Amino acid sequence: MTPSTRATTSRPANCSAVVGLQWGDEGKGKAVDLLAARHDAVVRYNGGANAGHSVVVGGTRYALHLIPSGILYPGKRAIIGNGVVVDPWKLIEELDGLASRGVDTRGLMISDRAHVVLPYHKLEDGLREDLLKGGAAKAHAEGVAGISEIGTTRRGIGPAYADKVQRASGVRMGDLLRPGVLAEKLELAMAIKRPLLRELAGKQPDIDLPRLREACAQVGTRLGPMITDTTYLLHDMLGEGRPILFEGANGTLLDVDHGTYPYVTASNCGSAGIPSGTGVPMANVLRILGVMKAYSTRVGTGPLPTELKDATGDRIRERGREFGTTTGRPRRVGWLDLVAVRYSSMINGVTGLAITLLDVLAGFDELRICTAYKVNGSVTDRFPPDAIDLAAVEPVWTTLPGFGEEIGRCRRRQDLPDGARRYVEFVEERVGVPADIISVGPDREQTMVRGESE
Repeated sequence: MTPSTRATTSRPANCSAVVGLQWGDEGKGKAVDLLAARHDAVVRYNGGANAGHSVVVGGTRYALHLIPSGILYPGKRAIIGNGVVVDPWKLIEELDGLASRGVDTRGLMISDRAHVVLPYHKLEDGLREDLLKGGAAKAHAEGVAGISEIGTTRRGIGPAYADKVQRASGVRMGDLLRPGVLAEKLELAMAIKRPLLRELAGKQPDIDLPRLREACAQVGTRLGPMITDTTYLLHDMLGEGRPILFEGANGTLLDVDHGTYPYVTASNCGSAGIPSGTGVPMANVLRILGVMKAYSTRVGTGPLPTELKDATGDRIRERGREFGTTTGRPRRVGWLDLVAVRYSSMINGVTGLAITLLDVLAGFDELRICTAYKVNGSVTDRFPPDAIDLAAVEPVWTTLPGFGEEIGRCRRRQDLPDGARRYVEFVEERVGVPADIISVGPDREQTMVRGESE
């Protein structure tokens, strides 16, 4: 038994996790940024460059896609775990962008077991989406049901995870440092991919294998000093009693197992993804913060029961700047769906809520919240994690009084207007979890933390 194993078994560290409770874009980046000061490392455990976090510090906005939000705290370790799929070219672009703005990125470490997103994964992702889109259009024209495009970001995430599961051709970050292994895996991958891509595209794929090997070798040289066995790194920190913060990408309702399948991402977004995505047992994670918007949003296709396709929806979208960090796509918006939030809170074991973008709801006379679903004439408070079943539900609404006042300057919960305070209390009561954090604006300072702002 190694010293690090002995230490973590006998003395669990006070670790925390931040997970999204909706369909992503909940404001997890800000929550991570707020908690990072109390932790020695921030670890990303799932997803890839399809996820985007926006963090505003001192009026400056940072858009992060692969690098954990904790990178904005000097002296903190930012760790990309083995459960992430890494586009190394996007990662280098992000590193260079942060460095140009004076951010110290030397604390970044990358798991040697994280899989690599390669150009052929992106090509396959886009071709699959085009195929689904065409099939859905044909089905619609013929008046029959059909699966529409998933609505991926076309960043190659799903195909990279598929190659990981298929094993032999999956390229890991550590392989970028082993030229012989890399060459063998790329050759095998292309032997498998060429017929598939040719069939999907109707022509030979434009991928030059020697050029791809050289490009991979170059990024391996650049990222090599950051690539390591992050599982032992994390257990060494745990053995020293150093607190670690785990950062989930996407949202629970996009989880490949527990989300609105098939309109989901390709990884485990909730707290269940931490052990497999980092090698750290959940026994070490004592606090799980569930992040939720004060309303609902979704990007791409898939059911959104409370969706607003009117002027109210447009108003929320504009006030909330609801455009994708990664893609720039306008997000679909709707009133808050508490059936969905309760479900996500339950399966994540959430100990506290972070309610974001409450300020966006200022100015409405009334606020609507979905508290149950009507299905075939019956009412239920249970969330169906299946796209076909969820598309058939009808929201059951509870209406609360709104609040006309702008709340961006509020720094204590008791300073909130009655309507805003009652809205938060209603969420707490229905979900059964206290609101540890209330965000009333994009900046780090526009935040109320329970115990600090009461």
